[in-house]
Amino acid sequence: MEALPSLPNVAMKNGRIQIKKQTKATIVMRIVLWTLFAMTVIGPFLLDYGEIDWAEALSLTLGNLQMMFLQPAFNQITFGTAMMQIGITLALAFLATVLGAVISFFLAAFSARNLSPAWLANIIIASNSFVRAVPTVLWVLIFAIVAGLGAIACVLGMMLHTIAYLTKAYAESFEELDEGTIEALKASGANWWHIVWHAVIPQSSSYIISWTFLRFETNYDVAVAMGAAAAAGGIGFELFMASSFYYDLHEVGMITYCALVVAILLEMISIRIKRHYLGKA
Repeated sequence: MEALPSLPNVAMKNGRIQIKKQTKATIVMRIVLWTLFAMTVIGPFLLDYGEIDWAEALSLTLGNLQMMFLQPAFNQITFGTAMMQIGITLALAFLATVLGAVISFFLAAFSARNLSPAWLANIIIASNSFVRAVPTVLWVLIFAIVAGLGAIACVLGMMLHTIAYLTKAYAESFEELDEGTIEALKASGANWWHIVWHAVIPQSSSYIISWTFLRFETNYDVAVAMGAAAAAGGIGFELFMASSFYYDLHEVGMITYCALVVAILLEMISIRIKRHYLGKA
């Protein structure tokens, strides 16, 4: 039996031949990606670096990295203070996540296409898309105009972006529910709230928990940055003071390690939660 000739845009999957069709969308996407790749590669060579001594710059950079990550130490603050500031950062992330998750649940129930009318779902989806398109730091700074720089603006900005993120995640999990269960409840005379409490929550609770904790991890990272950008306090503010005010690279390295350890612990907890709940889904 003769082997099939190698044809362009032909792929094998599970023993079956799949022919990929070239469309205008795929062609445009490839052109955009290759253009961005070329700009990324060529761009650094087109910048004006002035009279930089690259050997000296590289030596200083390596020296700073050595002080930060190979010689970390607490100088201006103590270990107890650092742990307390990390606790503040976690509290900011937790508050923004919890408030955002509660609001997101109800918005997701109204934006899921199998639970709500199309016009209402489209309005919520469009609004959330706009909110997600704006970075969290900009929302924090916008709220800072009203509430002033600090923890309040930080929580409000993170909460708004959390709502837009979790609403989409929750709604997609709601739309994957068994249609037979929903139709059976409707046939038995159940109203919209009965369907939500007796079908949506039991079948999607594992996904809700998983997505919520994933967003909590993200909010922790954002809260570290907002501690400096929005003067919200926490370990991010201490990192800003050590790097910009005291210029103590030894302390910058130690604070970075502390924040990194907490992030790793959160990731480990997230993995255990996913295995425990999604394994039962």
